[in-house]
Amino acid sequence: MVDLFCGIGGFRLAFDAAGCRCIASYDIDKFAATTYEKNHGDPVTLGDFRQVPSSEVPDFDVLAAGFPCPSFSRSGVSKRRSMGRKDGFEGESGDLFFEIVRLLRDKRPAAALIENVKHLLHHGTPRGSTFQTVLDHLHEVGYRTSWVLTDAVRVVPQMRWRVFIACIRDDIDVEFDLSGVEIPDIHPRLRDILEPDPDPSLVLTDHYWNYMREYRAKHRERGSNFGYHMPDLDGPSRALMARYYKDGSEILIDRGPGLNPRKLSVREAARLMGYPDDFEFPVSKTQAYKQLGNSVVVPLVTPMAKAVVGALDGVPTPGRSKPEVGTLRTDEMVMADIFG
Repeated sequence: MVDLFCGIGGFRLAFDAAGCRCIASYDIDKFAATTYEKNHGDPVTLGDFRQVPSSEVPDFDVLAAGFPCPSFSRSGVSKRRSMGRKDGFEGESGDLFFEIVRLLRDKRPAAALIENVKHLLHHGTPRGSTFQTVLDHLHEVGYRTSWVLTDAVRVVPQMRWRVFIACIRDDIDVEFDLSGVEIPDIHPRLRDILEPDPDPSLVLTDHYWNYMREYRAKHRERGSNFGYHMPDLDGPSRALMARYYKDGSEILIDRGPGLNPRKLSVREAARLMGYPDDFEFPVSKTQAYKQLGNSVVVPLVTPMAKAVVGALDGVPTPGRSKPEVGTLRTDEMVMADIFG
């Protein structure tokens, strides 16, 4: 498999568990590459993938790609429009979807698994036209598609809706429907991922806590829902955002009556995204939070990766050797890594 826009390797962990061998990884973020290389042991080709000729990408069987989402997310679109900037395919990094199309057209892998935010389904005029364009381009380069919108709350204590698209090359005679993939339904609690003795520096200062309360109260008077969120520890949190390093306002941990709340630690944020505890972050806390906020949820992607690879089992890929397949890890094993 090839890991495109690889970030810190959430897709990589999922396809590793599915028995795939990653032969190339690409990203533009040098800090994400540092984390990726530390944990996966393979180098990341750094730089703008638009400048990488298809001929320099080794032949492969499966493409994994979560293309950049800010130009398609609800908050990202609103921010760009308020500043008079373009969004969608014309926005910053929005055209990187077409690099996926280029790679599928030029390299003809057997399959691909693609991810983006929920709002991709609604973006465009008329509503939904952007997503239809995505599907049309995948079909035009010779791939059948199936897609699913799903919430990570089934496998991690976080409400995080994402759309996934599976692509199977037209000439491969297998039936595959991504919406039929069974996702474990364990609904863990937020308290299940919390550390027993978190760093005291995570606690909000009096000044900052007072500011947050005043900010939220002001917006409540205006009828809006802006401001901090302190979730019930027996339920899920809101989605972890790449901006979490700024103030942690979307997920604050209640420490009890009369005590200021705290932010999640990096380890807790990693658990919230389904990363095992031996996953390391050799970068600053700021970068670690950014990387996790931009990641896929590993145990959500893993069953999909296994299903895609399983659908290709025994299918010849002309001109290429069959990928090395290791021992598949069960969903229970993946869950045990995260929650014990």
